[in-house]
Amino acid sequence: MEDAVRGVAVVGAGTMGQGIAQVLVGAGHEVLWYDAEFAAVERAVQAVGKRLERLVEKGRLSEAERAAAVGRLTPARELVELADVRLVVEAIVERAEAKERLFAALEDIVAADCLLATNTSSLSVTAVAGGLRHPGRCLGLHFFNPAPLLPLVEVVSGFRTDPVVTERARGLVTSLGKTAVRCADTPGFLVNRVARPFYAEAFRAYEERAATPATLDAVLRESGGFRMGPFELTDLIGQDVNEAVTRSVWEAFFQDPKFTPSLAQCRLVQSGRLGRKSGHGWYDHGETAGPAGAAAASSIPDTVPSAPAPRSVTVRGDLGPAAVLPALMAEAGLPVRYSAACGSTSEVARHGAATHPGPPGAGSRGIAGRGDVGPGQVGAEETLPGGGVLELPGGAWLRLADGSVPESPYVHFDLALDYRQATRIALAPAEGVSEGALREAAGLFQALGKQVSVLGPLPGMIVARTVAMLADLAADAEGRQVATAEDIDTALRSGANYPRGPLEWAAELGVDWVVRVLRGLHAEYPNGRYAPSRFLTRRGTTGRADARR
Repeated sequence: MEDAVRGVAVVGAGTMGQGIAQVLVGAGHEVLWYDAEFAAVERAVQAVGKRLERLVEKGRLSEAERAAAVGRLTPARELVELADVRLVVEAIVERAEAKERLFAALEDIVAADCLLATNTSSLSVTAVAGGLRHPGRCLGLHFFNPAPLLPLVEVVSGFRTDPVVTERARGLVTSLGKTAVRCADTPGFLVNRVARPFYAEAFRAYEERAATPATLDAVLRESGGFRMGPFELTDLIGQDVNEAVTRSVWEAFFQDPKFTPSLAQCRLVQSGRLGRKSGHGWYDHGETAGPAGAAAASSIPDTVPSAPAPRSVTVRGDLGPAAVLPALMAEAGLPVRYSAACGSTSEVARHGAATHPGPPGAGSRGIAGRGDVGPGQVGAEETLPGGGVLELPGGAWLRLADGSVPESPYVHFDLALDYRQATRIALAPAEGVSEGALREAAGLFQALGKQVSVLGPLPGMIVARTVAMLADLAADAEGRQVATAEDIDTALRSGANYPRGPLEWAAELGVDWVVRVLRGLHAEYPNGRYAPSRFLTRRGTTGRADARR
């Protein structure tokens, strides 16, 4: 977008306006800067100058470059001074009526080919542009906060945005050194739509008292590979901000259960515990006093004390995404035996839902159900990816979380991004599993160099259910042509710092395994929240097929 260099305007001198202005002048653009309060622009110019001074002190910018960048910032006293610019980026208060009034006023001032971009994170671009005479030139440019540091910008096309306008804006974003992803005007756009389960599943696990916030955060970081856990991240973002986005997306999707807000987080906001900015959130951030009767959670995760390793491990069936575990056990010096599953995958398909004995006291289940087996019995489900088990001498049977509630004698273990690199593993024992059997299971993973946390009997554990739901919403967004699979994965890696894009992750795990986890969760929570999207189920093939085809 070469003509944008000749004139760019930023409207709004708050946090986002400052960040966007800094990015633009840093890339060589002359920027006119307007705010309804002129003094706010003057203060904002000084704030940007101070931030650039810190970059000089750190050796990331020369003094000459700093002076030149600040010199490209020109405060505007009147909106009419923006008449000759070719792009206006709006970053004012997040209220639709305020943005609509601003753009209506700008339309009477700027040229017909000037692009009007809103930095909204949650409002409909289509609605903002709805009253314009030329809505085709209006689009969303959603920078992430802090804009100078975060690489992602969502280029959002409203219902009537001209495709040429989208491409011009994408070119500008790329010229700023940012990663541009294109998406349709949908509630939450890409990141705020697809990322909801990262928060929602952890909050639901907390509400079910499966574990403490610190434990869930630790498992998602140290096993799932996420940079921050959802409790610590929302404390950083602000509980009120995160809850408002969640509620906005939920309402925009007509209260779809897949986006239901957390009652626990709502209560946190109502109590004034907003996170770091208030001194208290899920955690205590150093304030001496908080709302009466609401103690902040400890930041120390629950960790199982050291336990002896099992004498040996018997591997039964296909461990699917956890298939590397026997090799890690052998490397750790644990004797590993293999017991071939009775029946092949083709036999499972041929017999369909034939029943087989389940674990003691569990009755019989069909293969189409959970397919649990007891000691001495090898179930047909063990031939399915992820259906295998690890049998320990003391009586524990370990199975990768599959969306069901563990039943005796099983202990479920959670998904890991990389079992070799993971430093923590979560276990969820069935009711009735002895303390000795649980200690033996913990000792197995401790022998592999992992810390172990124990969750309550939570369906799908925490990493498995979170990743499965992220993949589901990503597949749904791609299937509805909100964005391409590549842009969805790029957005979640760059905008949310996920270790994998959700569709890429589903491909590595095996789409069938992801669907199986969701169906197990749907059986436990039959309200539609976990029912897999048809766009995900259509991807399902045996093995680890490419989820992006």
